[in-house]
Amino acid sequence: MPRYFLEVAYNGKRYAGFQKQANANTIQAEVEKVFTVYFKAEFNMTGSSRTDAGVHALQNFFHFDTLIDLYDAEPLKLMYHLNAMLPPDIVIKNINVRDAGAHCRFDALSRKYQYRIYQQKNPFINEHAYYYPYELNLEKLNAASRMLFDFSDFEAFSKRSTQVHTFECTIEESYWQDDGEVITFYVRANRFLRGMVRGLVGTMVLVGRGKITPDEFVSIILSKDSSRVNFAVPAHGLALIEVKYASAGAD
Repeated sequence: MPRYFLEVAYNGKRYAGFQKQANANTIQAEVEKVFTVYFKAEFNMTGSSRTDAGVHALQNFFHFDTLIDLYDAEPLKLMYHLNAMLPPDIVIKNINVRDAGAHCRFDALSRKYQYRIYQQKNPFINEHAYYYPYELNLEKLNAASRMLFDFSDFEAFSKRSTQVHTFECTIEESYWQDDGEVITFYVRANRFLRGMVRGLVGTMVLVGRGKITPDEFVSIILSKDSSRVNFAVPAHGLALIEVKYASAGAD
């Protein structure tokens, strides 16, 4: 049976997260509903990354199996019709066939997130960045971000309601960038824990404000104690921007 990879992007503001949930509207529920209506068949999709409520994505993936030939119609026409049926805050960017054993979650080599902060009131970015009108020291933020390369156990930055078997993550990219209007944290890793990026951002912001020292930041990492981490930054500043695979076709 053919396995398809579906690339999507979305504004997560109105959704309770990416993965399907009982009694809550999610990205997966909307996409599966549109496929079911269009093809008059049931679709059960697997997601590559479970973004939380309110989190956005410039790139995320589903995979699914079906005997329906999705290329019976021209692919661009198919995407046009499906996108016309989807809500305006979700878009299908690509559909392609993969090997039967391909898995959009387990085959991903890395994922990259961004978290955006702005400090001057701006109604044009307020749904996609965190308004934080306090002084932040970019050098201190970047000093803290570079410290992440020295560690692999990020238990402190995992919310407690999780069922993972390991807290090991390999940070491949970590830096803050100021473009004059928005300060953005970029981070890439082989995997992320639940709440990890927001915990990192919230705690590094304390370093950037001088509320804690770099040594205290390190002690929080080493403590493995999530009660010492500041997770209190809003979801709408966070976006999944890339899921990387080894071979072409799902990148």
